[in-house]
Amino acid sequence: MARYAALADPVRLRIMDLLTLGDAAPVELQAELGVSSSLLAHHLNQLEHAGLLLRTRSEADRRRTYLHLAPGAFTGLTPSPALGVRRVVFVCTGNSARSQLAAALWHDASDIPVASAGTHPADAIEPGAIAAADRHGLTLRAARPRTLAEVLDVDDFVVTVCDTAHEELAGEGRVHWSVPDPVRDGSDAAFDAAFEDIAARIQSLAPRLTTTKG
Repeated sequence: MARYAALADPVRLRIMDLLTLGDAAPVELQAELGVSSSLLAHHLNQLEHAGLLLRTRSEADRRRTYLHLAPGAFTGLTPSPALGVRRVVFVCTGNSARSQLAAALWHDASDIPVASAGTHPADAIEPGAIAAADRHGLTLRAARPRTLAEVLDVDDFVVTVCDTAHEELAGEGRVHWSVPDPVRDGSDAAFDAAFEDIAARIQSLAPRLTTTKG
């Protein structure tokens, strides 16, 4: 099977392991792996041809792409061990849509404490995010967007859910999810797509994290 052949190489297996929790740009993988750009490109092409990887363009820096696992990439394979965390914090730029939806979804999916914050918080939560949550029977828990300084502790497990926040933080978040910004489109379909993307990622991540006392 093509995906088993692709995963037989230790570098490609490590790439997949790094992408299991979230998305990464090629330059981030290169720094982590310590390989040349040409060798990394070869490995990424092999994984993409095996149907294991997908590429998307950054909404912040259009010169940058993000790599993420294709749906079902690890179906039937042994999952990685659980990782202990004290609290999960979802971060986007405005803390008005994606990170708010993510925190509410996480609260329903896991017993691990959760919060959300923004690098440049908006004045209020987006009505489109509130409406999307209502359509899916979910209640947004925060009363207003909050700053990183108000929320973050040093031992939080940070998940950035927007490219701008991830690039602004220079990769300081533990995990990145390249979720398209529904506010730019403004339609119900865009907010529902963001909701469903985040929900699927949380269903994958939640079983892999366990609570540690801080």
